[in-house]
Amino acid sequence: MQETYLYDPKVLLQLDFHRSPAKFQPFISAANPGEPWMKVRPLKDTDYDRGFLQLLSQLTHVGNVTRTQFLTRFSQMKASGDYYVTVIEDTRKGEIIGAASLIIERKFIHNCAVRGRLEDVVVNDTYRGKQLGKLIVVTVSLLAEQLGCYKMSLDCKDKLIKFYETLGYVLIPGNSNSMTIRYDEEAPTKRNVTSASAAGVVSDACQTVSLDFSS
Repeated sequence: MQETYLYDPKVLLQLDFHRSPAKFQPFISAANPGEPWMKVRPLKDTDYDRGFLQLLSQLTHVGNVTRTQFLTRFSQMKASGDYYVTVIEDTRKGEIIGAASLIIERKFIHNCAVRGRLEDVVVNDTYRGKQLGKLIVVTVSLLAEQLGCYKMSLDCKDKLIKFYETLGYVLIPGNSNSMTIRYDEEAPTKRNVTSASAAGVVSDACQTVSLDFSS
């Protein structure tokens, strides 16, 4: 069966992991992820059968996505050219065990620059101790720089801030709040505002952290 990549896998081999402040012990990279049975690559249109959606369900609600829905969304993402869903596969099992998405935003500001957003970071919790969370985040972060993004941003829970700081991300003073309007709830529209300085912040509040490539 012919398989289609979401984007050209060759670009991952061009990433220089020595440019990242992340400390890998032992050193690993997208080209050499530390185990011969591990492969870092773009999402494929056949990953519906490799447990990609089941992995995402460890992160958040996915729903009953059919194969047709998956393939339609895959085709839309590929056609846009702005989605870089990257996965880690356990080739022994043919199973997706890690994933993260780089989404490109095209701007008028900064001379029509492009900005990256990191979304949907998840690693199968049975593979702890292999630095896979660090590996997948650094991979897509370096990919954003390779693609010419002037910065990369993400929203994360407070407890994950220190993790992302070790990878080069920083909280921007006075500009690190996450604000959301939800349209998918039955109750009246809720406005969720979380801030480090807000009273009564809960432990899973979100902060916006950024990786600036232009500085």
